[in-house]
Amino acid sequence: MAENLIQLNDHLYEIPQQGKMRVPARIYASSKMIPDIIKDRAAEQAAQVAWLPGILGYSLAMPDIHWGYGFPIGGVAAFDLDEGVISPGGVGYDINCGVRLLVTDLTRKEIMPRLPQLLDQFYRQIPSGVGSTGVIKLSRQQEKSVLEKGALWAVENGYGNSEDLDKIEENGAMAGANPEAVSERALERGRQQLGTLGSGNHFVEIGVVQQVFDETAAALLGLHKDRVTVTIHTGSRGLGHQVCDDAIKIMLPASRKYGIELPDRQLCCAPIRSEEGRRYVATMAAAVNFAFANRQIITHWARQALQKGMAMSGAGQAMRVVYEVAHNIAKIERHEVKGVEKLICVHRKGATRAFGPHHPEVPQAYRVIGQPVLIPGDMGRCSYVLLGTQRAMAETFGSCCHGAGRVMSRTQAVRWAKGRSLDRELASQGILVRAASKETLAEEMPAAYKDVTEVVDTVAAAGLAGKVVKLKPLAVIKG
Repeated sequence: MAENLIQLNDHLYEIPQQGKMRVPARIYASSKMIPDIIKDRAAEQAAQVAWLPGILGYSLAMPDIHWGYGFPIGGVAAFDLDEGVISPGGVGYDINCGVRLLVTDLTRKEIMPRLPQLLDQFYRQIPSGVGSTGVIKLSRQQEKSVLEKGALWAVENGYGNSEDLDKIEENGAMAGANPEAVSERALERGRQQLGTLGSGNHFVEIGVVQQVFDETAAALLGLHKDRVTVTIHTGSRGLGHQVCDDAIKIMLPASRKYGIELPDRQLCCAPIRSEEGRRYVATMAAAVNFAFANRQIITHWARQALQKGMAMSGAGQAMRVVYEVAHNIAKIERHEVKGVEKLICVHRKGATRAFGPHHPEVPQAYRVIGQPVLIPGDMGRCSYVLLGTQRAMAETFGSCCHGAGRVMSRTQAVRWAKGRSLDRELASQGILVRAASKETLAEEMPAAYKDVTEVVDTVAAAGLAGKVVKLKPLAVIKG
């Protein structure tokens, strides 16, 4: 299928509808990116998603696309509520892995003399690493309350304030969660992990606004040049992973039960309105809410760390939430389909919601400019803040890329990093780093990722998002 890829313009490619594809597959990418996308078999995965019943428009992929479980990472697919399906592979194992951006009142000049102490304080304050557990020990009933209330539970229990919730996708609590449907194993895995970063590509980054592209939007977001920022990237931890694992075991027989032909069993799914579909939506929403609460509590730890690390009373309280986006999620949203507005189910796996100006789900304070889109890069280069557009609403169901996207597997990266001192290499570039292990640094080495600037330039050229600011990393904690 991928061998039939045709170029529509400088930043958009298409695999035409063929065989059992119900719609074409479209990939937003530059010509430079295409060979890796084909080699990785991610383009083939995008075409396979187009087999699924009830898919609308196109099977879509963003320029950070790479191979994933079932759906490619960087994949977007929308489905009709009556005829369409929901697939755990279209959300991923790390349910509601997402990014929160915070901005401080401090400047680069103010923090540089204390940056090593500040990073050490962040590393002490925020538990990270494989299997990391935090200081919050939940009872079974408390955990179920977290799964229902999300970030609101954290605020009600002293972790942050209600103003934080205004700038979180879904206001930090996805409706329809059913904690009673979550397995005991999933509850057990999440019980001691609330307020922890986890491992893999999860991170906390202290950065600075290096470049401003849109002065008006940057001022509205509070992202002035040289202002210090903190970015938090993590998700639903072991609980979300188990929810996905449990769902796949249900969806495999469900696909056969409903006569759904699959090109790959990893695309297992069920009709959205079926008993299996509704159950997955309810448990996914519970995991989504765990992730919202998790990032809210890490925000609280970060505020404490800033105050202690800078030895400044009240420093952390001035750290404000700019916005938070979800990456791995399926949501019921209202979109225009063939000229008619209707509710549909949008899967975004390694993709970010990018709603345009004046959309009612964009926070009131940002509605005139559109939804902030947070695009983290690797720890050695940069990250971006963009804004969603009306073109994204028309072409991609209000969706955009979510990061740089891997070009090396973790195993390959470890091989490439052998014999190198990555922390010293980064320090020579002015970037301090703390990690749970040398292997973690190797897995997350900058060369393992695409250049995020190329990814962002592609979505900007395609009109899916507009650039606001570029953030430079100063200090990074890797799980």
